[in-house]
Amino acid sequence: SGPPGLGKTTLAHIVAHEMGVELHATSGPLLDRPVDLAGMLTNLGPHDVFFIDEIHRINREVEEYLYSAMEDFRIDIVIDQGPRARSVPIDLERFTLVGATTRQGLLSAPMRSRFGITATLDYYEIEDLAQIVHRDARLLGFNVQDDGAMEVARRSRGTARLAKRWLQRVRDYAQVEGDGTIDAASAAAALKLLKVDQVGLDETDIRLLEAIIDRFDGGPVGVNNLAAVIGEEEDTLSEVYEPYLIRQGFLKRTPKGRVAMARAYQHLGRTPPTTDPDQLNLI
Repeated sequence: SGPPGLGKTTLAHIVAHEMGVELHATSGPLLDRPVDLAGMLTNLGPHDVFFIDEIHRINREVEEYLYSAMEDFRIDIVIDQGPRARSVPIDLERFTLVGATTRQGLLSAPMRSRFGITATLDYYEIEDLAQIVHRDARLLGFNVQDDGAMEVARRSRGTARLAKRWLQRVRDYAQVEGDGTIDAASAAAALKLLKVDQVGLDETDIRLLEAIIDRFDGGPVGVNNLAAVIGEEEDTLSEVYEPYLIRQGFLKRTPKGRVAMARAYQHLGRTPPTTDPDQLNLI
């Protein structure tokens, strides 16, 4: 489990590669009926890896079928209907199930308890992201200086997927506006064009913080109101934008809603309130 873009799917591929077997990948929303799951499971070879992304979104009926596959390597398929209905057991090859989720809390307790190993991925440190940037640059065949890699890493929100994306856009800028070499200056200029600031906040992050401060007096404000003002889905705000803002001290969640922290005011060049917004609601 872990936030998007940290490499959960990549780890599943690594597991399959190290085991010398094939990886069969699907997504939770695609497993809508038991027959969908049965089709995937019966095509697995010995010891293959079965990877389910967004496993928390599996249909509950399908999840029940998955339990017996995980424990006994068999499933029971119901054939026909009414008085003629009968259950047909299907034996499966032994396989390894790898599930990925951004919301572990939505997994049912029976599902969680059936996994032998659970791991949580955290955001990358800047130094680790810089190494990822260097590696991708080598694979893509261009040069990136150490300060350029660090500049890209600092603005990537601790996420490998973003670091890879920003690197390609910075490369495009460096090739058009320079000699193709990426240094701190070219990286900063390219990311400024993309409206990504020095700490990795993009246009939506800024709009979110400005909405809380300017329209809702710093909060607390509910995520549904924020979503309406910004024009984003509530789940997108909660799962994509808020975790990084909270981690960096720009925002906090309270029982009454979202509240802008002092760092948010400072970052936007505003004067923070002299009284904690939470305390105002106690008066």
